[in-house]
Amino acid sequence: MERKEVLRVNDLQTHFKTDDAIIPAVDHVDFHVKEGEVLGIVGESGCGKSVTSLSLMGLIPKPPGEIVGGEVLLHGEDIVHLKEKEMRKIRGKQIAMIFQEPMTSLNPLFTIGDQMTEAVFIHEKISKREAKKKVVDMLTLVGLPRAENLLKDYPHQLSGGMRQRVMIAMALILEPEVLIADEPTTALDVTTQAKILKLIKDLNERLKTAVLFITHDLGVVAEMCERVIVMYAGQVIEEAPVKELFEEPKHPYTKGLIQSVPDIRSKEERLYSIQGTVPMPGTITKGCRFADRCAFRFDRCTQEDPELYEVSGKQKVRCFLHTEEGSHVNDEATVKS
Repeated sequence: MERKEVLRVNDLQTHFKTDDAIIPAVDHVDFHVKEGEVLGIVGESGCGKSVTSLSLMGLIPKPPGEIVGGEVLLHGEDIVHLKEKEMRKIRGKQIAMIFQEPMTSLNPLFTIGDQMTEAVFIHEKISKREAKKKVVDMLTLVGLPRAENLLKDYPHQLSGGMRQRVMIAMALILEPEVLIADEPTTALDVTTQAKILKLIKDLNERLKTAVLFITHDLGVVAEMCERVIVMYAGQVIEEAPVKELFEEPKHPYTKGLIQSVPDIRSKEERLYSIQGTVPMPGTITKGCRFADRCAFRFDRCTQEDPELYEVSGKQKVRCFLHTEEGSHVNDEATVKS
């Protein structure tokens, strides 16, 4: 049975204004996600992943930030230009987010119970008793012990893993159709990370929630996601099903990311690393944004910004290597990779 599309992003552009310049943090980004699907958004720090997620939630600080173009279609309705009062009705109920660091996202002055029941009361007209039961049930669902006693605790009284589970419970308590998980396991130990990932996957399957999973960890992508988009310097540079991405990455940057993953079977003494760093948004105004770091660049790469080319029915890539002009360089890249 074909799953229905829940969210579609068309030509999204988010800029930040400074005294000296306008910085395009998200530059003409397109993607979609279907019911029950887990879509990975991958890239190094500074590639625009988190700004993209905040744009979807209507949480870009204005000023200095602003969505200057594009659409965010939730069931076909563009939510980009909704007023804050209208967005509050959507946030939590239809689209929710798990933030990177729960200690800075939870209010230290209020108990866990107060913060979670407030989220319920904003969207549902139910009694305090019903709201409390709903909160306890969700805290139990995310695997927290003594859930009823936790309602009286403050965030600082919980461990990092428990706070992250509380954040997941808050995001899911109203059973949103779209869940954005922005590096949800970054600050956690390996054992807790595994539990949190399993929890998100289980809830995704049980509630049929569409998940945007933002991460820089390709191991997590392989485990969690069905499709992946790779971002670099504010642009989507590759899109593919997860299997195809790992078996046949098309963009030199994607290949570099995969090569950078440690492999216990390898006898190499040093890990592979991509030379250079992600450019500051807005600093490259001509040519491919990865050209300075790419071993396979040719003249056109420094003169024109490539389009997102469709190289198969399921795979797209923003790279001139996949044009007729770049095919001879691509052949060489395939041999060397």
